[in-house]
Amino acid sequence: MKSARHPFCAYIYDIKGLEDHALSLASSLPDQVSLYYAMKANPDPVLIHAIQRHVKGFEAASLGELDKLTAFPDHQKVISGPAKTDEFLKAAIARDIRMIHAESLWEVERIHLIAQLLGKKVRIALRINLEAAIGKARLTMAGKPTQFGIDETRLPEIMEMIKQLPFVEITGFHFHSVSNNLDASAHLAFVSQCLMKAKEWEAQYHLDLNYVNFGGGIGIHYEKQDEPFHWAAFSQGIHELMTHAPSNWELVFELGRYMAAPFGYYAAEVMDVKENHGQAYVTVRGGSHHLRLPAAWKMSHPFEVIAVEEWEYPLSRPELREKEVWIAGELCTPNDVLVRGEFCTNIRVGDIVLFHFAGAYAWTISHHDFLSHGKPQMIYI
Repeated sequence: MKSARHPFCAYIYDIKGLEDHALSLASSLPDQVSLYYAMKANPDPVLIHAIQRHVKGFEAASLGELDKLTAFPDHQKVISGPAKTDEFLKAAIARDIRMIHAESLWEVERIHLIAQLLGKKVRIALRINLEAAIGKARLTMAGKPTQFGIDETRLPEIMEMIKQLPFVEITGFHFHSVSNNLDASAHLAFVSQCLMKAKEWEAQYHLDLNYVNFGGGIGIHYEKQDEPFHWAAFSQGIHELMTHAPSNWELVFELGRYMAAPFGYYAAEVMDVKENHGQAYVTVRGGSHHLRLPAAWKMSHPFEVIAVEEWEYPLSRPELREKEVWIAGELCTPNDVLVRGEFCTNIRVGDIVLFHFAGAYAWTISHHDFLSHGKPQMIYI
């Protein structure tokens, strides 16, 4: 799989592990709660096929993602995104998907116009930017000014305007507010808050709700893998909250990172090691054009070194011992950094750096064509 002529670089996916994980997550939730997969995390068809038996639906954030889901006609589909095109909305309406998550009054008006032209009444869920949301997650999309959703304080006037649109019907709310939250208690409090708000608005605005989507946002602790999100406590808390949810509501979690990240690995062969102004560097065949997340988040991606004893060169083998290393890629930019000052016992040219938690927001969010380097292999085990 590796040689001096073709240094090794690959994504490796544990398909059986992913399928077992999806089954475990789905089976831990109450019957009223539906597990959807957020396509944006990783739309690889092999992964989607592996989990499709254990999820009720999929969330798509583009027409391209929605098109990929035509292979799964029996699953529910919902769409999201802050700048949906008319083409995307028309396709969603024509295909009678489960729900459109509407981000603004203007979007609702466009949905209404398209629905009227197609002669269909369309179910929508308003995405709400709550005044208060989870505050400690890595990324937050609510509880502060963002491009996402409808300002909670404007809901009364917007509801009044939507009443004048006969081809749309509000049958749900979408509350996706955070990304990579690690606090199970905070997430439970958020779910409770969303249920309370939905019940309040159903009564206040005389709605007939059947759908509440809490989004995803459940995280992976890249820095401290021994302190994971406490899913067991969270799922138990969800069971307890069911007493507060009307029995006719479908309650949805659209998981992406938490479902897929642990079952993908990125492997890159060490090309060079050196010290520069007192700092130890390792460069690999690959980099942020394959795995963008650590560069985007300015973090050290968790890794291990796989020792490779084979050595094909008639030259001494460069190595670093007992060093805090920076692991960088092959791009001509100082921003191409995957690991920042992490202790490494021993690493040599020709060894493999194996990055963990690379199954989500990894390959498909990366700038593949920068410098026109070769792409990694895709290996499924």
